[in-house]
Amino acid sequence: MAPRFREIERECCLTREVKPQSELMRFVVSPEGVLTPDVDAKAPGRGVWVTLSEEAVKEAMRKKAFARSLKQGVEMPADLAHQVRSRLEQRLLGALGLARKAGQLVTGATRVRSAIAAGEVQALFTARDAAPDGRQKMLGALRASESGGSLPHYELLTSDQLSLALGAGNVIHAALAKGAAADAVLLRAQRLARYIA
Repeated sequence: MAPRFREIERECCLTREVKPQSELMRFVVSPEGVLTPDVDAKAPGRGVWVTLSEEAVKEAMRKKAFARSLKQGVEMPADLAHQVRSRLEQRLLGALGLARKAGQLVTGATRVRSAIAAGEVQALFTARDAAPDGRQKMLGALRASESGGSLPHYELLTSDQLSLALGAGNVIHAALAKGAAADAVLLRAQRLARYIA
């Protein structure tokens, strides 16, 4: 029997809970002594981890958990929690753009409904600022599909953000097909959704 893959675990500096790395956010201290989000967990230097949640980041700042864990004084930007969200959004937008180029993302209400009906969708994205009636029609199409509405549905980004990332005007709905680029989108969407939940 092949050994099962086990995700690397880290300790949250706020709660002291040990969790899979995918449920945490890493921070590092810049050469200027400023605490900085390391969204991809690849920056050099000693890092500190906190639960992947906007509230956890704010609480860790308030309780000085970062400095305590790093055993050094650090400068914390007042908008640190917002910086994390912004970087997570940027990673998702970049991944969506790559999925579109790879042919693994379709946009436009008609094309998205067709992809849903054909069973070619593994996730649905709707702009946060979508009109309620348009959102309901798309969710109705999703419920009527073979998946029965069990596919992930994300409302994480605005229409402007989606339009800019995908190089199209007024993107409200996008359907994610299957493929490596699409898988990268899903991972980034899950992290952003967990952070802002």
